[in-house]
Amino acid sequence: MTKPTVLITGAGIGIGRATATAFAGAGYHVIVTDILAAEGTAAVDEIAQAGGSAEFHHLDVTSTENADQVAAAVLAAHGPPDCVVANAGIAHRVPLAEMTDEKWDHTFEVDLKGIMRLVRPLAPAMRYRGSGAIVCISSISGLCYGWDEHVQYNAAKAGVLGLVRGLAIELAKDGIRVMGIAPGLIRTAQSLSAEHSLGPEGVAAAADRIPLGRVGEPDDIADVVVFLASDKARYMTGQTILVDGGLTVWQH
Repeated sequence: MTKPTVLITGAGIGIGRATATAFAGAGYHVIVTDILAAEGTAAVDEIAQAGGSAEFHHLDVTSTENADQVAAAVLAAHGPPDCVVANAGIAHRVPLAEMTDEKWDHTFEVDLKGIMRLVRPLAPAMRYRGSGAIVCISSISGLCYGWDEHVQYNAAKAGVLGLVRGLAIELAKDGIRVMGIAPGLIRTAQSLSAEHSLGPEGVAAAADRIPLGRVGEPDDIADVVVFLASDKARYMTGQTILVDGGLTVWQH
């Protein structure tokens, strides 16, 4: 029996890598894509060593040419993917006084337009087949939180919510479901960066502000992604699910 396939962007590290591992454990052939070649290849090797099936493609989601090339290669080798996980993203600290058009645009090119660049060439084959799932990673900073000195990130991740709704309606008649996930504070290289986020000490201290008593791990998001891609979520589309340990509902 042929394995279902999933294509994941930014799958070399963090949430993307955990998601790749989770899909491999669920019996998928995983198409790992990332701009980080060494990390992406390591993710594939890790999956193979655990008995899973995976392959790596270099993908810069800011390049339409690269996205089209990867989509064409995947479609030629495997046909339309059963699931696409649009995870690649950046979050750079940029005070408003230092915000240039270029810095603003770069975040949008990765975090928002990067999703469209991959969905656009894959959607026709998925629509023709009449099934599939797309899961886009947003953030609590796009759904309900403001983040100081990250206005471009807030705006781009809010845009992901609208993209999810728009794609969900346009693709529903062809049997494709589109969902989003808004992670809270997750222990990743991004959140551990003192330059662009909380840093190690800030992440450790943040656990006291989370009702479930801990900072999230990449696996906490990955398992929800796999659920949304599965038939168990068959009547869900157009929704963005908040996964934050209760952070945004606690009045403190």
